[in-house]
Amino acid sequence: MSMNVSSGDSEIDEKPMSEINTTPLVDVMLVMLIIFLITIPVITQSVKVDLPKAANIPTQTKPENINIAVDAEGNIFWNTAMVPTQEALLERLKSVAVMDPQPEIHVRGDRATAYEHVGRVMVLCQRAGILKVGFITEPDRALAR
Repeated sequence: MSMNVSSGDSEIDEKPMSEINTTPLVDVMLVMLIIFLITIPVITQSVKVDLPKAANIPTQTKPENINIAVDAEGNIFWNTAMVPTQEALLERLKSVAVMDPQPEIHVRGDRATAYEHVGRVMVLCQRAGILKVGFITEPDRALAR
């Protein structure tokens, strides 16, 4: 702000000062410019990584896909037929592992199933030489809204 000093003459018409002192504004803007020039390069430095692209597409059920279901008690079902033992499941998996093209195995585990039962199915798929194993889940309806 500036100060108006008068000589005491009453002849001079005193008007309100209409000028704006821009010096403090320029000082603040220069300080902000310096801060941004220093901090922006630090913030934007990162390692260049080619991130994978993900898309959630519905599973296309083919007739050659095999659905293995594990219920809450740990019973294993091959499509809709119950498999009596793990050895029987392993033999069935070995018989389909040699097919060309190899079918996909879709594992459907009950929500109340212990992880141990689903893990055993995964180990049996690995021992049989199955290359494509996937999990089938239900979409969360609350998140879709």
